[in-house]
Amino acid sequence: MSSMSILVSPQALNDLIHQGQRYTLLASLWGTSEYDGAQQFQSLHIPTAQYCDTAGALAGLPGSRDGRNPMPDPKLLQKHFETWGLRQDRPVIVYDEGRGLFAGRAWWILRWAGVKNVQILDGGFANWRRHKLPTLTGPGNISVETDQIVEPQPQMVAPIEDVTAHTGLLLDAREANRFAGRRENLDLKAGHIPGAVNIPQRNFHHPDRTWKSKEEISEIFDQAGITKDNVKDAIVYSGSGNHSALALAAMELVGLTGARHYVGGWSQWSANPANPVERGDRTAISI
Repeated sequence: MSSMSILVSPQALNDLIHQGQRYTLLASLWGTSEYDGAQQFQSLHIPTAQYCDTAGALAGLPGSRDGRNPMPDPKLLQKHFETWGLRQDRPVIVYDEGRGLFAGRAWWILRWAGVKNVQILDGGFANWRRHKLPTLTGPGNISVETDQIVEPQPQMVAPIEDVTAHTGLLLDAREANRFAGRRENLDLKAGHIPGAVNIPQRNFHHPDRTWKSKEEISEIFDQAGITKDNVKDAIVYSGSGNHSALALAAMELVGLTGARHYVGGWSQWSANPANPVERGDRTAISI
């Protein structure tokens, strides 16, 4: 798997479709209600795709105890695996409307659930449309029988207790204004977990949300002082596991592996008045 890029271009996906290759394509959409995402999918999607209700399938129920988008229940996720017909011998390709956040979450949750080969469509559906590639309306593909069992990988996750006790590298993937505490419209308090370094995930993308080159992404991590050594013990978080999932995908893309994901993120941390809060900018590790 490591030799394969986690990204697939619209042209490459279109070739797969036309060659009749075996793969599973999931449209990871997030409506404001279940209906919205499904409507969005049925009105237009990539041929061979199936609908993935990101909020329903890839996150648990929100609450101040666990955060806005906590980890999904493995038993429920297994039911979705069966709906989608995931197969161990077929790669899974995920896409969203174009921002990448929901495809990033799908990529990370599927990997956590034991799916070995997951790829993200570069630039999502917006990029597919820009390439004027074919689209379909309607309910989507019929799935095959699954042989993929949800096997959670606990070593990929950092629970809040580990974050509290953490002395290593802590990365916050939210935008700078939220990190610094200048603005917060989603969570109860503004700021970040003390000691965190801010690497906004949007830095890994061009304005059109396609991914920058591996060299450019490596340079971003270099400038922040992140190395193959200190990343092994790192914990990555965002508001509730979406921006941070995309940051973890960027890390994987450039060979920075071993970091754990604090999925509860700022939404869980800030909900507890006993947790300390820090404000202001920090864009690199202070030596």
